Amino acid sequence: MKIAVIGATGRAGLQVAEQALARGDDVIALARHPGGLPRRPGLASAAADVLDRAVLTEALAGADAVVSALGIGTSRQPTVAYSDGTANILHAMGAHGITKLAVISAVPAAPRAEQPFLQQRMIIPILERVFGATYADMRRMEALLRGSDLDWVCLRPPRLVSKKPAGRYRLDASRPLPNARSITYADLATALLDSLTRPDLYRRAAYVAG
Repeated sequence: MKIAVIGATGRAGLQVAEQALARGDDVIALARHPGGLPRRPGLASAAADVLDRAVLTEALAGADAVVSALGIGTSRQPTVAYSDGTANILHAMGAHGITKLAVISAVPAAPRAEQPFLQQRMIIPILERVFGATYADMRRMEALLRGSDLDWVCLRPPRLVSKKPAGRYRLDASRPLPNARSITYADLATALLDSLTRPDLYRRAAYVAG
């Protein structure tokens, strides 16, 4: 399979690209500034801004699946990177007949009513005050996905950490996971790649954690 990784120079994107290559897949690594990516057999890179629909559409030619590892870091500013970016990804996939897509959202972007009491009343309100603009755009992204008939999967992780991978993850598409405090970038990357071939997850948002 040839997998296009959007945001391939970020911490999650790099893990997705490296793990896909280790599985024997080919990778198209897309980033605004891909020059720092290593040269590896099976890895092709391209400069592409997810907000530039024409360039993105050209860059996705030949891909069989797409993993979006978009991220804006700890920015607190209003953004459309997730929603407009995903709209452009869906358009580009449609242009090339690509059907499989995995994207990263976040636990606080999910419906508040689904969360446990402590999360609802204390933790998420604090996170919303700091990163509310990001979560609002992730919700717009999830709404766009729900309107698509592609085989998309949306994973909602808790805090992402740069630690040694556990080599496992928990996932539930029906309810929040208990004691879901964090997940490593590497374990999230594994879950994203696994989800591309799990029809039981297609067209669903799922919680994932370490």
